[in-house]
Amino acid sequence: MKKNLVLIGMMGSGKTTIGKEISKKTDLKFVDTDQLIEIYENMKIRDIFEKKGEKFFRIVEEKIIFKTLKLSGQVIALGGGSFLNNKIRSEILKNSFSFWLFWKNSEILKRILNSKKRPKLDFLNEKDIVKLINTRSKIYLKADCKVNCNKLNKSQIADKILKIYEHKKNIG
Repeated sequence: MKKNLVLIGMMGSGKTTIGKEISKKTDLKFVDTDQLIEIYENMKIRDIFEKKGEKFFRIVEEKIIFKTLKLSGQVIALGGGSFLNNKIRSEILKNSFSFWLFWKNSEILKRILNSKKRPKLDFLNEKDIVKLINTRSKIYLKADCKVNCNKLNKSQIADKILKIYEHKKNIG
């Protein structure tokens, strides 16, 4: 049984892009949990937050992620807040390999500031976003591996992760 390779990190860190890249280079199936939630709820994440609230979203998110984690041999891109959930994090750390896609705050800010699909950021200014990044980073540090993505392209990041994943798979 192949352990899942789980990508965590801030919104805008490239989890979906890197996940697809890893999937292309391997026989691992790519899964984006935010996309699964949108399919399940038949609405965009932004609309779920607006119409049903974050609490509802987090309940659905947990359900979808646990269902996803039951399968093996996947590359899974988690939503930015998913790894903050103790139950989700515990399950991932127990049965998967997790990789935090780490970027400098300035790079994350540049990537997300003008995005319309980031509902959590609608009411936050730059200072508040940096605070959010710093708070979440303390939890992201619990991932199996921190991958410094600064100055790397998507192919280099994917190769770096795959090298570690293959090594962990062989010793774990």
